[in-house]
Formats: sequence, structure tokens, C-alpha cells
Amino acid sequence: MTQSYSNTKERSFAHLTEAERGNIEAYMDEGLSLREIGRRMGRNPSTISRERNRGTVKQIDTNRKAYTTYFPDAGARIYKENRDNCGGRSTVMDAWEFIEFAEERILKDKWSPDATVGYAKRHKEFDYVPSTKTLYNWIDEGKLSVINMDLELKLRRSTKKAKCRKNKKVLGTSIEERPESIDNREEFGHWEIDTVLGHKSKDDALLTLVERKTRMEIIKRIPSKSAPAVTAALEDVISAYPNKRDVFQSITADNGSEFSELADQGTEKQIDVYFAHPYASWERGSNERHNGLIRKFIKKGQPIHTYADETIDDAANWMNTLPRKILDYQTPSEAFAKFVGSGA
Repeated sequence: MTQSYSNTKERSFAHLTEAERGNIEAYMDEGLSLREIGRRMGRNPSTISRERNRGTVKQIDTNRKAYTTYFPDAGARIYKENRDNCGGRSTVMDAWEFIEFAEERILKDKWSPDATVGYAKRHKEFDYVPSTKTLYNWIDEGKLSVINMDLELKLRRSTKKAKCRKNKKVLGTSIEERPESIDNREEFGHWEIDTVLGHKSKDDALLTLVERKTRMEIIKRIPSKSAPAVTAALEDVISAYPNKRDVFQSITADNGSEFSELADQGTEKQIDVYFAHPYASWERGSNERHNGLIRKFIKKGQPIHTYADETIDDAANWMNTLPRKILDYQTPSEAFAKFVGSGA
């Protein structure tokens, strides 16, 4: 037997429309009960009752007598306000101005999320700035146009522990004799030095120096990864500062052959020179970190001579204008200028 009638109704959970609110007003003007209005509209009487309560407004007639009446517009407005206020408030909406700033800094200027948050909090440019952890969470949750592939350092960090190998010569005074004031970065004027190759050749390289306290980076093109080339380039760097004795108090290097003349050069310039343990790159952590950042501009395996001087200058400028958490979100240039001033 085929069923021709069913009194089972499917719950649609559809919200009241503008037209339905108009019908409720018309039916109420006719004096119909809530149950009758619900039957005619195919709605539960409770739905009609809640809508009536939302949209009922107190009015004053021409005789200054108060009365209440239902207005569809008032019901719709109260309903929307209740919907907007339901559930927990998302802080993403509070941070939308910061998010636009963060997306530009991370994608265009290649800042880290932490540098972006720290800079914004230091300069107080936004009403709401999330924590670094929250910003990383938002990126993981897809709430920004930034994705983890855009965060190079997050993908490149290694959990492997470095191992110190032995049996390699030390070119001069060991880092073990370096004063504690240099180790803990209390004083200005102590540098780490290294070279960066474009490809596996001793020709065509960069000389890099980073000041330990301010993280100021200096990059200089050198014709080869050789001791004479390093000595000549370092001479040019040091001579650029009239107050060189204050700016260059010590230099720490590895035991590469390109630094075989560094100890003698330091003695001549009255600069203390220290050499890290063999195969212990973490003892020059600032230098290694900055050399990694250079790879944003100078790709590994590509000859240095294929890059213009402007590209090398851009790399140094980017690093020196990047806010650093360790500097309370100052840039290295700002921190360095406080010690060098106009004397450079």
C-alpha cells in the first residue's frame, strides 16, 4: 500500500527570513494566536514566541500613552546581535591590522614571526598584537596567507647534536682563553669572522664578520678564499672606522687556512684574536647563524661572481635592519649606532 500522506516533518533549522517576519507582523495585527501563526507558517509556536519577544518595542501614542508592538526590523536586528555575540570571541578579528602587517613582513621582507611580533610590540603600532606562539598557531591553522613553507628557518632547524672531532691544528690563542666578558656579550667590539663560498672552490668568496653584542653584519667580496685575500679585506674593513681600537677589540675565527695570517694581523692592529676548537662551529654561533641567512640571497652552489654587488649589499642591509628578540627588538644597525655613532 502506497502512503499518500505523512505527518512527519523534516527539521530544516532554517532561520526566519525577512518575508516571514513580515508575515508574523501581519498575522499579529489580525489578532491571531502564536499557535495559529505557527501553523499557517509551518513553524513551531516557540519560534514565533521568541521572535515576538525580540521584536517587541515600547512606543508612545499621540495621547502620550505607552504601548508595545512588534517590528520585524527590530527582531532582525536583535537576532543578528545575538548571533554575533554567541560563542567565544576570536582574537584573530582583533588582530586583523597586525595580520596584514605580519603577512607583508614575513612574505616580502622575510622576517621571522618572532621578529614581527617583537617589532610590533616594541613600536606599539597596533591595538592588539598576539604572542609569538599564537602567531605560529595561526599560521599552522591556516588563518594567514603565510604557510610553513614560507618560514625557512622553521623548516631548516636540525635536532642533531654537533660532535667535536679532534686532531686538527689550532692557529693561535684558543677560545678557552677568551675572557668571560666576551663570552657573555657584555662588551661591545668583539667580532666573529668566517668565509662563505658560492660553490666548492677556494676562488670567489665572501668575508663575513658579525659583532657579538649588537649582531651587526659586515659582508665583503674577496677574490679567493686565501689568507692574503682575507688579510687584505679585513684591513679595508678595519680602516673604515676611525675609532678602530674601540670597534675592533677582538676577533674569533675557526682554524681554516684562510685565517693563518689573522693572529699576526691582530698583533699588528692590537686586536685580540681567538680560534675556536676544530669542528666546533657552534662556538661561533652568531657567525654561523648569519651565514645561513645570507643563503636567502646567495644560493649554495652558485658562483659568487654571478651576483651583483647590490645583491650582497641587500643581504647585509636586510640582516642589519631585521628586529632581533635578543636586542629587545631593536635592529642591529640601531644597536651598533649607539656604540659607534657618527665615528664610523
